[in-house]
Amino acid sequence: MFSKPQQSTSTTPTPANAAPNDAPGSSAPPRKTISLISSDLKLEGSITGGSEVQIDGSITGDVRVEKVTVGEGGHVEGGVFAEAVEVRGRVSGAITAKQVRLHGAAHVEGDITHEQLSIETGAFFQGRSLRLQRAAAPQPQITPPRPTPPRPEDLVEQRAAGTA
Repeated sequence: MFSKPQQSTSTTPTPANAAPNDAPGSSAPPRKTISLISSDLKLEGSITGGSEVQIDGSITGDVRVEKVTVGEGGHVEGGVFAEAVEVRGRVSGAITAKQVRLHGAAHVEGDITHEQLSIETGAFFQGRSLRLQRAAAPQPQITPPRPTPPRPEDLVEQRAAGTA
């Protein structure tokens, strides 16, 4: 009638929402979390970091992170510097990134320096589009071979053979 619950053989509890690469002993790099600036927040000052930020609120200052997404209600007044930038809201300032995407609801006033730029129909862009120039790899210096002067031994052999 009464039975004892069976014991688990696992000694390490694993959270139910843990992703496969979050497991202990996993060799995969940990996932970076996305920071969220919600729509009711207004920040004054610069943001720097190595991860991703979703901006739905308002920021007055520069943003320097790996990836920036400006939501439809988001507004950045300052420069945006990242590897990738997606804009659905407003940016008043320069954008510098390898990949920039302006969605249909985007409103950007400022120069965009980029390697790849995508602008959807309906997006507003007032500024200059500047192609990001990668530093060229140094080209190997190719010099023509110099003629080597004949060796004295070679001249003696040529004279003896009667060709010189």
